Amino acid sequence: MIGDDSLSVELEAPDIARWRGANTGVDYVHCLDSGRPGPDAMINALMHGNELCGAVALDRLLQAGVRPTRGRLTLCFVNHEAYDRFDPSAPMLSRFVDEDMNRLWTADRLDAPPTTVEARRAQALRPFFDRADRLLDIHSMGTRSQPILLVHGLPKERRLARAMGYPATVACGSGHVQGRRLIEYGPFNDPAGDKVAVLVECGHHWSRGTAVVALDTALHFLRALDMLDPGVFREHASDPDPVEQTMLEVTHGYTIRTDDFYFTARFDGLERFAKAGEVFAVDGGEEIGTPYDDCVLVMPNHRAVRGQRAFRLARPVVE
Repeated sequence: MIGDDSLSVELEAPDIARWRGANTGVDYVHCLDSGRPGPDAMINALMHGNELCGAVALDRLLQAGVRPTRGRLTLCFVNHEAYDRFDPSAPMLSRFVDEDMNRLWTADRLDAPPTTVEARRAQALRPFFDRADRLLDIHSMGTRSQPILLVHGLPKERRLARAMGYPATVACGSGHVQGRRLIEYGPFNDPAGDKVAVLVECGHHWSRGTAVVALDTALHFLRALDMLDPGVFREHASDPDPVEQTMLEVTHGYTIRTDDFYFTARFDGLERFAKAGEVFAVDGGEEIGTPYDDCVLVMPNHRAVRGQRAFRLARPVVE
């Protein structure tokens, strides 16, 4: 089948039960305060319960006793109830309990009486997100794409991405069709405010290398904020000197229109098409081609169905 994104589960889901008890009064939320002035930073894992890499990264940071050199760092295992249901023989089934937790970050949803596991957890975590100055949300993907840092596209987000210098690709713009992601939550998405959130897609959900990317991204995030001892960074980072970044501007987000959609080849993401008009997908018999030269396919979703986003298209930013 073209677009089959199956891959064996190479990662072992860490036992995070030891991190349930926390010093914040909220399960699985740990606050590490340096006692010195500095950023109020936060790193998330497990927005989706089957995305193991962030859990591995936070587990390692906590086990290693990493502490911020200034400011305050909060480490959060977000949807632990979905994660508790993870089964490597059916790894897609624990993405969430009742609803996708990364689609409900609007004031009306957060202010309403919660009716799902995810909504209740979001309300419990909201004060931490309201407090945070800088946020890294760790995710993974359904294809073997190289890692991508996603930002909505505001100048403050681009500056943080450049300061991190990792991973090698940054995609600016939503291309999103359903709900609001956490990085688009009001305080972070306010152009006039100084709060900044970025989301990293570390690679395929269960590839061993995805956990390495997750930890490296967290370390580069903390280094960019000048919150990490250089010796600790060198000790734990597998990629301390990354290559120069490529910045992409998302121009299109495509929603499937029919029950007969397919990609024309095995696309993993970040494929570049030299010329406009190159066909890469078909929807209800209608060919879909690149709208301009030097077009980049971002995060193709081979499991998407009618009404869901199938891909984003982007062009490289010339700076």
